[in-house]
Amino acid sequence: MNADPFLTALARLYPSGRLLVQPGELAPYESDGLTSYRVRPGAVVIPETQTEVIETVKLCHQHGVPFVARGSGTSLSGGSVPVKDGVVIALNRLTRILNLDLRERIAVVEPGVINLDVSKAVAAEGLYYAPDPSSQQICTIGGNLAFNSGGAHCLKYGMTSNHVLAVKAVLPDGEVVQLGSESLEGVGPDLVGLFVGSEGLFGIALEITLRLLPKPEKYQTVLAAYRSLEAAGNAVTSVVASGLLPGALEIMDRLAIQAAEAAVQANYPKGAEAVLIVELEGEAGQVAEEDKRLQVVIQESGAYEVRVAQDEADRQRIWRGRKSAFSAVGRLSPDFIVQDGVVPRSRLGETLKEIQRLSEKYGIRVANVFHAGDGNLHPLILYDGREAGALERAEKLAGEILRLCIRLGGSITGEHGVGLEKRDYLPQMYAEADVDVMWKLRCAMDPKQIANRGKMFPSGASGEPAARFTGLHPLERDGIISRE
Repeated sequence: MNADPFLTALARLYPSGRLLVQPGELAPYESDGLTSYRVRPGAVVIPETQTEVIETVKLCHQHGVPFVARGSGTSLSGGSVPVKDGVVIALNRLTRILNLDLRERIAVVEPGVINLDVSKAVAAEGLYYAPDPSSQQICTIGGNLAFNSGGAHCLKYGMTSNHVLAVKAVLPDGEVVQLGSESLEGVGPDLVGLFVGSEGLFGIALEITLRLLPKPEKYQTVLAAYRSLEAAGNAVTSVVASGLLPGALEIMDRLAIQAAEAAVQANYPKGAEAVLIVELEGEAGQVAEEDKRLQVVIQESGAYEVRVAQDEADRQRIWRGRKSAFSAVGRLSPDFIVQDGVVPRSRLGETLKEIQRLSEKYGIRVANVFHAGDGNLHPLILYDGREAGALERAEKLAGEILRLCIRLGGSITGEHGVGLEKRDYLPQMYAEADVDVMWKLRCAMDPKQIANRGKMFPSGASGEPAARFTGLHPLERDGIISRE
């Protein structure tokens, strides 16, 4: 960072309490949810207005200083880890819901608005915002947009990209643009679709126009327990093959169940190697008919215990166990990596069996929690970072799981993004020409590469993509991260 003129310019824009430069002030921003990567930024700014965000980006462009936009820091791929000597633009104070149009069922929000707060704001009107990541009580809409987050109900309702109509954004050179509109029917190229999921490489969203949906009349939540994880995976295939389209299809394995029980006392069936959560939703008559079919499928799938939520409190108890699983695993291990691969639903059973084999091969416990309906796996790889070589072995196991997903016709990410963690796997999933096109688009939007530099693309010291790197993470070599 060209410290003197740049910091002087920032100091004219921000009071001292919102311009952080001291080591103790910067420490909380060194990492995100993927705590094995950390970098101390040169500065952190805390804007309170969109104008301050725009002016900060303009200064970064003028001085050639890289920046990273950050919400609650819940990214699990290293996507909001700072750039060395760069600036973190913390958006937590841009929390206004700017417009609620209940007739048109849209909400316009700033990027720091918490996901769940959107639904709370319209609950009295019988509406809600559908994407529901497990961290929805703390994750921000801006972060959801950057990584195209999904959630437990993405099987039926899709990802963030299916619920964003328009975006007002500041590009890396400081230009402010309006993408999309309030209409469900877009005209011209889908620039909103391009921006959503771009992991901060194209700039910062300032206002996001969201679709709201009517809350379903009836929920029917079913919990089924299985003696094997493979059987639970095969049950998902059977449910979907039956023609049912549940709102959610989720699986937790034995380790995840143990963690959830210790954390929130979800009261899941004793002795289960896996539980399957199936939630039907819609009009009451429709749900009643679908439930009849579901019960037959579940019984034929080999479940040894089946429970149906008796009321809303019972339903919330079932979901509390699932939603708390990631954080609860911290009770089982001091450190863990949350992986995020995707496989075809029809191959879930064999995938889970192979993950169990890999777990035994490496001698590392793996807790499985995932959105089974769309094959989005979230293996939690448990390790103790205090042991020499433990992180490296855990990363090797994580890499094997990603390669497994690719081999089975899936993806290296479902909703957590590529970030820092998985950038070396991008050329394993895509042809070199495909990666080159992505890179050219990134450079066209940001020629100086100052927006979230070093993320998503495998790169050498020059910053250019290199599809033939060896080794799991060349990030430390490139000076992007610290692994102390």
